[in-house]
Amino acid sequence: MTILDRDQVVAALDQAFDGVIAVADGLAPDEWDLPSPCPGWTVKDNISHVIGTEAMLLGRPTPEVVLPDDLPHVRNDIGRINEQWVESYRRRTTADVLADLHGVVAERRAALATMDQAAFDAESFTPAGPDTYGRFMRIRVMDIWFHEQDVRQAVGRPGHLEGAAPTTTLDEVAATLGYVVGKKAGAPAGSSVRFELTAPIARRIDVEVGDRARVVDHLAGDPTTTLTVPGDRFLRLVGGRGADPAAVAVTGDRELGDAVVDNLAFLI
Repeated sequence: MTILDRDQVVAALDQAFDGVIAVADGLAPDEWDLPSPCPGWTVKDNISHVIGTEAMLLGRPTPEVVLPDDLPHVRNDIGRINEQWVESYRRRTTADVLADLHGVVAERRAALATMDQAAFDAESFTPAGPDTYGRFMRIRVMDIWFHEQDVRQAVGRPGHLEGAAPTTTLDEVAATLGYVVGKKAGAPAGSSVRFELTAPIARRIDVEVGDRARVVDHLAGDPTTTLTVPGDRFLRLVGGRGADPAAVAVTGDRELGDAVVDNLAFLI
C-alpha cells in the first residue's frame, strides 16, 4: 500500500487543476477540434475526459452512451468508460465544456478539503489496481497533467514543466519503472538501468534487477545501461505521445537500453 502525504498530493492536484483550467480558458474557438497527441482524441476530448473522471469521483453516473466495438484507442473497460464521458460532450458547446470544467473542479476541491490523512491512507480502487486513495489521487495528478500537455502540444503552447504537478507526475511514473525494466524489457538478474533525465523535469532514477526489478536510491556499482533524455520527452515517451525514441541517448549495454526504450510507452 502506497502511503503519501495528503497535503502534498492535494497541493499537486490543485496545481494540476489550475494548469488544465488555464489552458482551456485560453483556447481559441478553432482550437477545440484540433487533433491531439492522445490517440483518438481532440483538444476538446482531452478536456472532456478530465471533467468526466472528476465527475465520476463525485459519484455521478457514467453517461449512457452507445459506443462502437472497434475503437482502436479503447483497450479496456476503463477506456470504454472514459470514452463514454468524452462522447457525451462531443455535441455540447465549448462554453458548456468550460462551465462544467470550472464547476467540477470547484466541487472536487471542496470534497478534497474535507478529507484527512486517514482518508488518503484508506484502501481504494485505482487504475493501477487496489492501493490507497492517496495513490489514486497521485495518478489523477499524472493524468490531468498529461492531458494538459496533450492540449498544449496540439495548440503549440508549451508550458507547465515546473512545479508540483509535473514533479508528482514523475513520482508516479518512477514508481512503475521496475515493472518496465523487469517485466516489459526483460532485464536479466544482476543488471541495472539508470534513467538520467535532464531539464526540464530533471531527475536520476536507478533500477536494480535482483529477484525482481525495483527502483533504488543508489546502485552498488555502475549501471549496466544508462538512458539520457530530457524529462519532458521521457514522459511523452512513457505516455505514448509520439515522442521520438531517438531522443534517448543509450550508453553501456546497447541491447538492454534499446529494449527499455522500446517498452517505455506503457501509459497509452
